[in-house]
Amino acid sequence: MSHAAAYPLPPQPGMDPERRTWLLATSAMGVAATAAVAVPFVSSFAPSERAKAQGAAVSMDPATVAPGELRTVEWRGQPVWVMRRTPEMLASLEGMSDLADPASEKPQQPGYATNTHRSIQPELFVTVGICTHLGCSPVTLPKGTANPSVPADWKGGFFCPCHGSTFDFAGRVFRNKPAPTNLVVPPHKYLADGRLLIGEDDSGAA
Repeated sequence: MSHAAAYPLPPQPGMDPERRTWLLATSAMGVAATAAVAVPFVSSFAPSERAKAQGAAVSMDPATVAPGELRTVEWRGQPVWVMRRTPEMLASLEGMSDLADPASEKPQQPGYATNTHRSIQPELFVTVGICTHLGCSPVTLPKGTANPSVPADWKGGFFCPCHGSTFDFAGRVFRNKPAPTNLVVPPHKYLADGRLLIGEDDSGAA
């Protein structure tokens, strides 16, 4: 802070009173301007609410997801799919052939999702909806689709229209496809009230 703003200038011999008043005014204006610039500059270092939210866990009510429906939730700027699989979808996962990593041996999921259905609750599948090849967004292709890019005996799953990778309803990639690994299963857990928390689990993973 300028001393001129805190302590009035003493009269100087021969100083014009009008000039002295002008010096006091300009000194005060300079201090005010400096403070005005400093406040937004310092506050710019604080993370925005959106930036903090992108790193935080998010919750949703899985009871609102109908059988066969896929709901998208944003977490860390990524689309996370929450799908309630039907009994038929779950049955299609058993004995699935031509999968690149059927036992989920590659670390694309937490330990509690290293099973055939790759989930905590069999009917609820939680995965990052991004193809592991080049980051494209796959789409859902049900059984009996007329899409010529999948085989005639297609049991249903996910298809990446960018480069042709296919995944079953557990996000397991088929062999000889561009995607090198299964879809990623993020950390998640179910809370006492039944809500699904995406981004945290009981192991502390986030």
